[in-house]
Amino acid sequence: LFDGVYPFYPQQRKAALFDIRTIIVIVVFLTLACSFLLIIPGIRGRARLYWTLRVLLSLFVGVVIVVVQFTGDWETGWVQANTSYKSFSHVQVNADIGLHIGLAGVNVTLRGNPVNQINETINYNEHFPWNFGADYDRSYSEGLEKGLPSPILYVAEKFSTQSPCAVHRQYRIAGHYASAMLWVAFCTWIISNILFSMPVLIYGGYMLLVTGAFMIFSLLSFSTVRNSPMCLIQIGTGTLHVAYGGSFWLVLTIGLLCFVAGITIVAMHHLNLDLLKAFFDLREDKAEEYQEMPEVFINPHFANKGL
Repeated sequence: LFDGVYPFYPQQRKAALFDIRTIIVIVVFLTLACSFLLIIPGIRGRARLYWTLRVLLSLFVGVVIVVVQFTGDWETGWVQANTSYKSFSHVQVNADIGLHIGLAGVNVTLRGNPVNQINETINYNEHFPWNFGADYDRSYSEGLEKGLPSPILYVAEKFSTQSPCAVHRQYRIAGHYASAMLWVAFCTWIISNILFSMPVLIYGGYMLLVTGAFMIFSLLSFSTVRNSPMCLIQIGTGTLHVAYGGSFWLVLTIGLLCFVAGITIVAMHHLNLDLLKAFFDLREDKAEEYQEMPEVFINPHFANKGL
């Protein structure tokens, strides 16, 4: 302590731009996509276009299902205000305060306008987890001990278990069930790809519909947090409001895409099966399909008995 005041960071703080787990997932799926692009020249004719479209769309669906588990922009909000920077100090700074809510926690961002003010670099991004196995209140207490800027602590305190807002439990449970639904969707996505490689295309379409359904269920689960009123986050003269972010709308888009693709496959199975098999490169040559046996062998024992 310095004269009864918690010490602040002596070093410059930089905002985290990208979660390392998100980068790992994207690299894995990009590796799969590049591996496929290396073998695509070996596929001849129109099937090359069909294979490229199917594989790239399928990989895109898979990477979205996994990546949104670790993103922090299911709900986002920004406000620009003049606010106090340190506790026990009347010095104010002009800054952008951002709130980014994900399935596993909340990120609070503080960026000065300009970044360099009062002889300090104001550029913070702090994460406070609430997923099962994590202790949100402990993370908040560690932030107090480290001496985080006052706006970050003020926003983070709204989501603590001791806060009168009482939104911690709703966000934690909603995020947990939304994450579980997405993992189920990832499993059904894998099963649908397996079925599409076999001559049971209609069942692959059904599993694609199930994938889209579980993605929509995850959105409904996360949306339940809106049933409880959110406390007013007043910073200076501005108010921080949150709205659905990019991850929410991306999951909705991919879920609807799975519905459209699944309905199309099921409809094509009943209306034009040959075209559907051609798209999935499973169409057999009719000359070979109906080719008759060139020679028939008959057991003389059964022939003599008239059987």
